[in-house]
Amino acid sequence: MFRLSPQGPRRLRIVGLAAASFLVVTVAVAPASNAQPVADTGQTTSDVAGTPGVDEISSSPNLRQIANIPKQGTFAPEGALNSDLAFQGRYAFAGNYEGFVIYDVKNPARPSIVSQVQCSGSQNDISVYGDLLFLSTDSPRSDDSCASTGVSSSATVWEGIKIFDIKDKRNPRYIKSVQTACGSHTHTLVPSKDKKSVYIYVASYGPSATYVGCAPPHDSISIIKVPLKKPTQAAVVAVPNLFADDEGGNPGGNGSSTTSGCHDITVYPSKDLAAGACMGDGILLNIANREAPRVINRVRDTVNFSFWHSATFNNSGTKVVFTDELGGGSGATCVETVAPTRGANAIYDIAGRGDGRSLVFKSYYKIPRLNTTMENCVAHNGSLIPVLGRDIMVQAWYQGGVSVFDFTDSARPVEIAFWERGPLSAERRITGGSWSAYWYNGHIYSNDIQKGLDVLELRDWRVWTAHLVKFQELNVQSQPSFLGSNW
Repeated sequence: MFRLSPQGPRRLRIVGLAAASFLVVTVAVAPASNAQPVADTGQTTSDVAGTPGVDEISSSPNLRQIANIPKQGTFAPEGALNSDLAFQGRYAFAGNYEGFVIYDVKNPARPSIVSQVQCSGSQNDISVYGDLLFLSTDSPRSDDSCASTGVSSSATVWEGIKIFDIKDKRNPRYIKSVQTACGSHTHTLVPSKDKKSVYIYVASYGPSATYVGCAPPHDSISIIKVPLKKPTQAAVVAVPNLFADDEGGNPGGNGSSTTSGCHDITVYPSKDLAAGACMGDGILLNIANREAPRVINRVRDTVNFSFWHSATFNNSGTKVVFTDELGGGSGATCVETVAPTRGANAIYDIAGRGDGRSLVFKSYYKIPRLNTTMENCVAHNGSLIPVLGRDIMVQAWYQGGVSVFDFTDSARPVEIAFWERGPLSAERRITGGSWSAYWYNGHIYSNDIQKGLDVLELRDWRVWTAHLVKFQELNVQSQPSFLGSNW
């Protein structure tokens, strides 16, 4: 199954890294001359009745594609899946099961590839902080190098976090690896309060009785501390058990997943708050002590939710949108036979104060369009759009496309824009579509699993204030507060 998986404006730059301390590993970097934006050849129509055909594009009138760069080289095959995105300055960083790509998006209508780094390992969830890039490996590998091969879980393996120096965007350098139990499916950056370090909350699940150190239930996360002046000293400093009271984990039931680890954790550092999507549970955490996060509330939904996948706060930190990855990302769940509350988002208000805060369910949101049975479609990665006075989010739905919805009224969310491609094939279901769709400095960037990087332009009066907010760095799962940044 394809279990897929924000950070405030920052002026920090990491300097004085000693070259002698680097563990240098050769990586394949594609020359910039190979990268030219390519217009999507799909037929574009607006407000289409029914579903678009193979390679057709449909959209609402207020959301348009302005650029596309297809996958290239060793990243081009069907099995080389594009994954998550991160941003810094004029650059976008895109994960792929074969490594990562750095794009120059200074001109969003004409993005270009700066470098392409070959470093295989599922699923290569990605984030950046200053001159450092972090990459998740969630598949048993023969070693921690970028030349490693896949091995069985019963063999001696490496899984975890890889760290790169990206000061030179054209020549990223692999400098450090940190092994973690059960690997790293996703990870989340949490700046330390003294700004001298950054913590990485590593989420993983799917334990195996044959993999030493990863026996079920795997109810813990690994916390890595990275000293910013000496990143090669990064190490695991804590492995807190988030579900110690379970005595065997939430067994799930009625189609919901057994809780044995977390898929994704979104932190709101300025509020010392985090929300975890943990397979069978949604949780709220106090992260005032970065090395000892505490669960303060926990909710389950065994009626409609199958797999708690990811979370997004509103800007005031009074709501959380949880996603349900029904079907593991490869299923066709946006079809008539699947209820509109299955494979949807669940919107919760946060009530109370301090450790007395609790999650209160308000509504579900699912895209109001049907897909064909040839399209994998379900709620996936999205981000808050920094709109003053309203709660508006953009979100990826795999082959369901990109949806923009307003959840200012938690009980009545409504879609205000969409963009989608038709199926990749009329004969077979090919895993594809938008893995992550995020707003960054005035545009929506979507990393399409098969079609490459898409840049979308949203022209809607409801989001005009978002164009006034400029982030110097954005990791969506390290959620920033945009008020007070540059208003």
